[in-house]
Amino acid sequence: AASLASSSTLFLHYINDRLYHSSPSHQILCSTKKKKIKSQKSKMSSSGLKFTFLMPLMVACLMAASASIFHNDFDITWGDGRGKIVNNREVLTLSLDKASGSGFQSKNEYLFGKIDMQLKLVPGNSAGTVTAYYLSSKGSTWDEIDFEFLGNLSGDPYILHTNVFSQGKGNREQQFYLWFDPTADFHTYSILWNPQRIIFSVDGTPIREFKNMESLGVPFPKNQPMRIYSSLWNADDWATRGGLVKTDWTQAPFTASYRNFNADACVWSNGASSCKSNTSPSSASTNRAWFSQEMDSAKQQRLQWVQKNYMIYNHCNDAKRFPQGLPPECNMS
Repeated sequence: AASLASSSTLFLHYINDRLYHSSPSHQILCSTKKKKIKSQKSKMSSSGLKFTFLMPLMVACLMAASASIFHNDFDITWGDGRGKIVNNREVLTLSLDKASGSGFQSKNEYLFGKIDMQLKLVPGNSAGTVTAYYLSSKGSTWDEIDFEFLGNLSGDPYILHTNVFSQGKGNREQQFYLWFDPTADFHTYSILWNPQRIIFSVDGTPIREFKNMESLGVPFPKNQPMRIYSSLWNADDWATRGGLVKTDWTQAPFTASYRNFNADACVWSNGASSCKSNTSPSSASTNRAWFSQEMDSAKQQRLQWVQKNYMIYNHCNDAKRFPQGLPPECNMS
């Protein structure tokens, strides 16, 4: 009992510390629970068993404190109320109607990292809509790493559009169908970005790899920190069958949902990275395995499976688009 009481006291200190560092809204939410916890602290030494009954209360409060993902990490930047943080701040929704779409951006800038987000896309007839989820810097020579989901008529598959911009130059599109219905449930869309490669993944399956090809004269995004952005907007002039299918506004509002954001990344702040350097990141908080990660043979096989069965456009196969010759990155085996 004495050992249990000692452990419980340590755990109570941990809980209170987490609550103290949580967002103000969750401090208010848990204030009553904190009072209950404190009132029990003096009783622990005489009856450590009471700790067992307090565990669910403390764990629930800790979960609430750590669940404020979108409140802590993102700002809704436009849409006049069409972007919302709901479900105890665990889910963010963007909506689009005839008047406006909506969007958000990360509070932090990142220079390399592994970024994960779960999305559930606009269901039903989403023709003309685009849900964009991407990393981008600013300026005329910006860098950008894109996921864009192009809506379609009910029953038709979504198109997942990817692109990589470096020093303001893009035109590196690859497009895919997905092997599941992205509107029925949440799925994880990931960007792994390190100094040697960018890997786009869906539910852990790689769909595209963009390697650092500076040796061929191809700029690679490695010097400009980027924020995470997402928006839901109307693009019926091009998004669905080249603009032939227009948005059916009787189906509005269109809504996409986001949850379970995670960034194991180097945060850029005041001109410095939270990692030691661009070539040797700190391992203080995580082991940052992504920083030197390559695709093993199993990942390569999965990538080939996706590209064989689900790729519908590759700029490197579009000779008509590049009559002077394919871009240099297309010459890599």
